Order: sequence, then C-alpha cells, then structure tokens
Amino acid sequence: MNSINSLFAEKGNKRVLSIYFTAGYPTLDSTLDIAEALEKSGADFLEIGFPYSDPVADGPIIQHSSEIALKNGMTLALLFDQLKVLRQRVTIPVLLMGYVNPVLQYGIERFCRDCRAVGVDGVIVPDLPMDEYETHYREIFRKNDLSNIFLVTPQTTEVRIRKIDQLSTGFIYLLSSSATTGKNLTVSESTAAYFTRIQRMELTNPVVIGFGIADRTTFVRATDFADGAIVGSAFVRLLGEVDYLEKIPEFIRQLKS
Repeated sequence: MNSINSLFAEKGNKRVLSIYFTAGYPTLDSTLDIAEALEKSGADFLEIGFPYSDPVADGPIIQHSSEIALKNGMTLALLFDQLKVLRQRVTIPVLLMGYVNPVLQYGIERFCRDCRAVGVDGVIVPDLPMDEYETHYREIFRKNDLSNIFLVTPQTTEVRIRKIDQLSTGFIYLLSSSATTGKNLTVSESTAAYFTRIQRMELTNPVVIGFGIADRTTFVRATDFADGAIVGSAFVRLLGEVDYLEKIPEFIRQLKS
C-alpha cells in the first residue's frame, strides 16, 4: 500500500484536497518551494504537472503556465533532478501529471523507475490508452509501486468504468465535464445525475473530482459526491501573482475552512 492508498484508507469523513501546479512555473526552480508551502498549508496531496507544448485538455491558464515553464527550460530530466530532494521537504502523496508524448520520449520504464527513486507515488497521463497500459506497461508500474490514475468523463460507459476500477490502484479521476480545465463547476441537474450514477456503482477505488473546482463552494459541492477534489487553474492563477508563496496558506484555508 503506497501513501495514496493510505491517505484514502484513513480519511474518514475528511474531504480530501489535491492541488495541481505546473513544474517550472512561475520560475524554473519554484517547484519544491510551492510543494512544501502547500503541504504546510494543509493540502492533502499534490499533482505536479510536467509541461508539454500541446496540452489539449488544458484551458488557457494551465496552457500559459506550461508555455512559461518550457521557456524557463523545464524538462522531465530536470524535474526528476529537482525532485531528488522531494522527500526531504514533502511527506504527503505526490503525483506527476502530463501527456504521454514526453513520457514516451523519456522512456516509460525509465520514467517509472525515476518516479520511484524520487518518491513519486503515482502518475496521471490522460492520453495513455487503457489497453496499451494493461498490455504493455501495467507490470512496469506495479514493479515500481506506482499508481496509474485513469480519467472518467460523463461519456464514459459503465463497462469502461468497471474496467478502469479493476486496473486502478490509487483513485479514479472523475472529470466534472468534458470541457477543458478552468471552467467553473456548475452542478446542474445533469451533472448531479452523472455524479450520483458513479456513486451508485460502488466502485472499489476512491473517486476524486477535477475540472472546475475553484473555491470553497465548488470544493464542498464536489466532495458531496466524491472522496476528494482537485484544484488546478485557480491555484495556477495565484502563482502568477506577486508574493505567491505568502498567499498559499490563505488560499488553502479558504478552501478547507
């Protein structure tokens, strides 16, 4: 059982909060400072995005952060080098999130091995096909005690969701909508029906909702239907402000208070 499993096994009635941010943004060497500040402020786990030049599922805020991070010189190799001291500064679960192309270029076995070496607990690669993972990479992830997190959308069939649940080892990432990141969550009648449908499936793995979680109201609304929720664009927006590190504690307090 890695620390992601432990977090959800021990959560009780707690609403689990995850924060996403892009490695290398706003500055090349800011990643660990942000991660440490988030843990101290009360985030339950972190998703560190590795930038890519064509982030098709991301809205303008995260796209902009990826563009700046790449201009700053962030690469997967550099990120792993920075994360060598991750576990000296951060104890909560940490996942890496990004697109499959940089991972394939880096080498999936090397990627998984380096995740384990620096203490990363899981990865989210939205465009890694489930069948490819099951056939070619599942054993590599398992050998490195690395959770691979799959995404579910409103259009995902029950058969596929059951298969995802079978293959998952950490949690299931439930997209609140089929839109890109950065759209505020509106729990319409159809969205509530979608969330309720997932609840009634009684999946083996915890469910965490992402896309559109921006404040206390949307965080609570999402976690009425799931074990946790992910805040991305709203936090990345904060990182564009002056003195962003000093503003992190209040940002987290407002979400969780």
